[in-house]
Amino acid sequence: MLVRMSKPIEASIVVVDDEPSIRELLVASLHFAGFEVATAASGSEAIEVIEKTQPDLIVLDVMLPDIDGFTVTRRIRQEGIDAPVLFLTARDDTQDKVMGLTVGGDDYVTKPFSLEEVVARIRAILRRTREQIEDDPIIRVADLEINEDSHDVSRAGQPIDLSPTEYKLLRYLMDNEGRVLSKAQILDHVWQYDWGGDAAIVESYISYLRKKVDGIMVTDENGETHKVAPLIETKRGIGYMIRAPRNTGA
Repeated sequence: MLVRMSKPIEASIVVVDDEPSIRELLVASLHFAGFEVATAASGSEAIEVIEKTQPDLIVLDVMLPDIDGFTVTRRIRQEGIDAPVLFLTARDDTQDKVMGLTVGGDDYVTKPFSLEEVVARIRAILRRTREQIEDDPIIRVADLEINEDSHDVSRAGQPIDLSPTEYKLLRYLMDNEGRVLSKAQILDHVWQYDWGGDAAIVESYISYLRKKVDGIMVTDENGETHKVAPLIETKRGIGYMIRAPRNTGA
């Protein structure tokens, strides 16, 4: 089923879920938010609809009656379809989430979910993916910059020397500015899914980055030297994020 709109379309989305009530709720919510929506009720149908419609994003249930969502994602990636995938999972299982990201997914939402959260996640994914195809090779968060062409990194105009792993971690954080990333997500994207070590390595590399990125000394207009405002944040029990300093003034 394809729901078309009379007003300008923000993006086209395929919703895949075998539960009719969930499909209907998602279609209504996404339609109201300004998206064009096609649906599928099984994995095999999903592959056909995705190949036919070439959507901007796919909302994909993990547990489907024939082919699971992970297999669907593998198959469409093999077909060269690189539309971002937001997984819907009924289990709050770290292994499921890591697997989803490993096969080419971009994010996940655990059932039961709020429709507002799904729309917000979709817009965040679309914003990130669209920003990545811009011609400007510079990724910025406040006064921190990465040049994707040269791999140069600087903050407040000062160059920062990073190892390849530090660079990859910083790039991943900056690509997801304002979003908390779990250790499992970071391990999967930076060290890859087959990393067999301790997740504490994430803490170590976050510490290395903080010293280099948030340890920069600058001189203000009064001639006083001080550290730059920190960009990297820890959300205890959840993960890490990077974002521009918030204005705490009155």
